[in-house]
Amino acid sequence: MSTLLAAAVAGIPLAAGWSAHLLWFRHRLNTARRDPLTGLWTRDGFTRRATVLLRDPRAVVVLADVDRFKQVNDTHGHAAGDALLKATADRLAHYTGPHGVAGRLGGDEFAAVLIDQHGTVGDMLAVLGGVLARPAAGLDPAVHTTVSLGWVRTADFPGEGLPELLRRADEAMYAAKRARAGVRRAGIGSLFATLAGRRSGRPGTAGSAVA
Repeated sequence: MSTLLAAAVAGIPLAAGWSAHLLWFRHRLNTARRDPLTGLWTRDGFTRRATVLLRDPRAVVVLADVDRFKQVNDTHGHAAGDALLKATADRLAHYTGPHGVAGRLGGDEFAAVLIDQHGTVGDMLAVLGGVLARPAAGLDPAVHTTVSLGWVRTADFPGEGLPELLRRADEAMYAAKRARAGVRRAGIGSLFATLAGRRSGRPGTAGSAVA
């Protein structure tokens, strides 16, 4: 056996060991980017995948916020609140589909980027709003609330990245929450005034929030 071949054979276990370590590291990294309660991507994992999807001009950014979530926790307990968040996450992920990504940004706030393949995303989100309002399976039917949705087409704001699009979806979502409209789309141009980059009603601004 030549010296070169012998060295190659000797290196096989080492290469296999590094491959296994790399797979283990990737698994650990993906696990760290998953929200332990809902299984959705955390903000970091969501941002990485959403940024790639935004290259598609059919991409739509959605922001969802559970209405009166604190009231659910205070009245029915945190276990019921957690179950409600899990149900919301599962339903959002289902409607986002395999070509999109959904994430939990924190608390009772969720985001998604999906590809509007058939131009029907507005109708789909209207249906989703009703689905999200259904009581969670296995819970007392009294444990339920609505979810406000705001969304924006990336094609309406060419050149804007994920932070700007999320802000627009956030503004539309808050407008839907205030009007109890369920779902609202961000229109072309500036929709609602923001203060220091935050929507009116957010902590640290002058407006009053709808919980």
